[in-house]
Amino acid sequence: MANPSGTFKRQSHFRTIVEWSGCATGLLGAALLSVHTAFSGYGWILFLLSNCFMGAYGVLIRSKGLIILQAGFTVTSVIGIANWLLIK
Repeated sequence: MANPSGTFKRQSHFRTIVEWSGCATGLLGAALLSVHTAFSGYGWILFLLSNCFMGAYGVLIRSKGLIILQAGFTVTSVIGIANWLLIK
């Protein structure tokens, strides 16, 4: 017989990793954009990665508001990447 609490712990651990990965990539992206260097445009890529992590986290916790927010942020990240590549 399978241990249901073991499955719950693995799922909880996975959710935690996804959540904190989204947090870390979002903060690193913001930091890169704020210093305005030659590497700052990579902040948009980190934002996009953060959008993916946080959107996935929203799905895992069934938060419609978080999912919609990340969908909107994904659009702004793609626009930022497009502008960065065109200007670069």
